Amino acid sequence: VQMDNPDHMAYRRLTQGWFMPQNLRKLEERIREIARGFIDRMAEHGDRCDFARDVAFLYPLHVIMEVIGVPESDEPRMLKLTQELFGSADPDVNRTGEEMSRNADGVDTIQSVVMDFMMYFNGITEDRRVKPRDDLASVIANGQVNGAPLGHLEAMSYYIIAATAGHDTTSSTTAGALWALAENPDQFRKVKADLALIPGLVEESIRWVTPVKHFMRTATADAELAGKKIAQGDWMMLCYPSGNRDEAQFADPFRFDVTRSPNKHVAFGYGAHVCLGQHLARMEMRILWEELLPRLEAVELDGAPRNMVANFVCGPKSVPIRFKMA
Repeated sequence: VQMDNPDHMAYRRLTQGWFMPQNLRKLEERIREIARGFIDRMAEHGDRCDFARDVAFLYPLHVIMEVIGVPESDEPRMLKLTQELFGSADPDVNRTGEEMSRNADGVDTIQSVVMDFMMYFNGITEDRRVKPRDDLASVIANGQVNGAPLGHLEAMSYYIIAATAGHDTTSSTTAGALWALAENPDQFRKVKADLALIPGLVEESIRWVTPVKHFMRTATADAELAGKKIAQGDWMMLCYPSGNRDEAQFADPFRFDVTRSPNKHVAFGYGAHVCLGQHLARMEMRILWEELLPRLEAVELDGAPRNMVANFVCGPKSVPIRFKMA
């Protein structure tokens, strides 16, 4: 995420084919099977569950771990490490269990989490170099960029971004979507009555939650944007939630609307760094709603939802609901 071309595209191209729509179609039935399994588990809770913890965290996690090639038995470890990485300031999920009083404490904690990730994926790399499989881990472990094998840091970073961003952002958006539907029963009734609106529900929930909150970028040339002069070398904070509530781009931007059109949100970024997994994320969410909405007769909040304490990548950490299933 911090590379410029030509290096950036050389590394991106290594796995880009895995995430193109034409290649993802072969995963659709398996993802649908996974979605049905989690919906069945949701129904087993009776009429109450925490949708974030019981469904939204686990469903995208299982999908991306199958894609990477991480054993199901290691998925709890991956979830824990991801929450510790992105939620380093949240005492409910970080590894200290305490609020961070100093920036240095947060940096130290993040570094220890990254080291744990690297130790895990180093083992995966060694295995896939001896016994390659049809999975993303084998592509990374044996991949070459510009005719040379990936360096250790580059390979470990590739694993980490695939494993964390590959499920956390989709989990946050899925949890936030049901939170919004529970608070907006008219929208729930609308999309339930017309399942053709599911793609609109997916796009609106992505805009609504915007799980990646910002990126920092440095201007490579002098520019002017909306009358504001930007000098080469200026450090800029790209605030995606602000962009996705821009009154100049969205009518009534603080209203959750599954029929919103056009919906040109910027939650996946834009240009060379547009989210590599955007098509997989959309597919996962579409399939989940296609399977859940026909069975979900009613839903309401069963307590106050809570967001993770974080300012980079975050979303709901708890969405308690009361529901009725067909």
